[in-house]
Amino acid sequence: MEIPHSDALVFFGATGDLIYKKIFPNLYAMERRGHLHVPVIGVARSDWTIEQFRARARESIERHGDMDEAVFAKFQERLQYISGDYGAPATHAALRKKLGSAAHPLHYLAIPPSVFASVVEGLGKSGCAEGARVMVEKPFGRDLPSARALSATLHTVFEESDVFRIDHYLAKESVQNLLVFRFANTFLEPIWNHDYVESVQITMAEKFGVEGRGGFYEESGAIRDVVQNHLLQIVGFLAMESPTTTNDVSIRDEQVKVFQNMRPLSPKDMVRGQYRGYRQEAGVNRDSQVETFAAARLRIESPRWDGVPFFIRAGKGLPVTLTEVLVKLKPPALTKICPGQANYVHFRLSPDVTMAIGAHVKRPGEQLIGDPTELKVVNHPHGDEMEAYERLLSDAIIGDGTLFASQESVEAAWAVVQPVLGMATPVHEYGPGTWGPCEALTLTEGICSWHDPV
Repeated sequence: MEIPHSDALVFFGATGDLIYKKIFPNLYAMERRGHLHVPVIGVARSDWTIEQFRARARESIERHGDMDEAVFAKFQERLQYISGDYGAPATHAALRKKLGSAAHPLHYLAIPPSVFASVVEGLGKSGCAEGARVMVEKPFGRDLPSARALSATLHTVFEESDVFRIDHYLAKESVQNLLVFRFANTFLEPIWNHDYVESVQITMAEKFGVEGRGGFYEESGAIRDVVQNHLLQIVGFLAMESPTTTNDVSIRDEQVKVFQNMRPLSPKDMVRGQYRGYRQEAGVNRDSQVETFAAARLRIESPRWDGVPFFIRAGKGLPVTLTEVLVKLKPPALTKICPGQANYVHFRLSPDVTMAIGAHVKRPGEQLIGDPTELKVVNHPHGDEMEAYERLLSDAIIGDGTLFASQESVEAAWAVVQPVLGMATPVHEYGPGTWGPCEALTLTEGICSWHDPV
């Protein structure tokens, strides 16, 4: 059955930071490429005129790049605005009128989850949800029970197939490269299992601190902010079995199986840290126990990965800003030929995209000894790449859910981290510019050591 394309875009929370910083520039990019063909309706509590809304769009686009007046003229004509309370019947009645003949609108909820219920109810009662889709931003709950409650709220009006949960990290070109590298290269599959892989490490490092978002971070912490979603999604791409097809259902099903095969984390598998000075940040409690660093040891109980530890860590105030994966292979049989460094496969996902294989070549001279070398491909981002939100908006319009999180995957990921949320483990202080608390070294002890990127 052919999936209908959305014929209108509706943004609740249209005067907020997310729309200003991300959505306006990416909608404009879609207009510039000729990919935007539908009306764009903003809904917010602010008592604005359409002129103010369009001025806000202009300011956003000018701040984020070059402005083409001809392109913007076309774009602003698509913009419409509704002022009103999100739960008021009059607001939804006005939206239904603005939608006109649109039969498949896409509703984007850039609002706090606490408001979802009234908005979803209003969309259902007004007829605005008929034939529609809905997009929601992470976090998808704060834990497993709240994630289930959030999905139940959405399902009062929308079918699961019409719910598009955004984790913008999945839409990054570099992350999608993992899928292509995994399944488009024949040489990789024979060694991508516990017979040849010794360990897997994933590091998501940020050199900066919370940067004025202390209040937000007090409510989330590193586990909720990036471990439960971004890092586990990367693990899913690395560890999943080959999907039967490249459609969204097949890919997401294989990723869910990875999460379901993960042993839930216990306190001995997790180390939390907090950079020195965090408690002096604006909006942070002076006795805060919230983590700005989290490291964990994951076990995937599947035939492919049985016995292979996956080490993940993420943190703020670290030496560099980057995300990378290191898959360390087991030593070869003739260790005398290549002592020391083992073979490995290395991915750097940001700031540039690097794929490398660590190998050995013969050392010059009479002895049969290998020296380590690296075969590397670097793909520097070019100016015309689609940004994550542009790709996500384009995919949601056509109904492609590949890069969105399903209810099943969200709940399975929460089930992995649920036992270590809150104060299940102590928080250890670490100095800014270091690789986190020394206690994280115990996670890899006896297996390998953390690879500290340069």
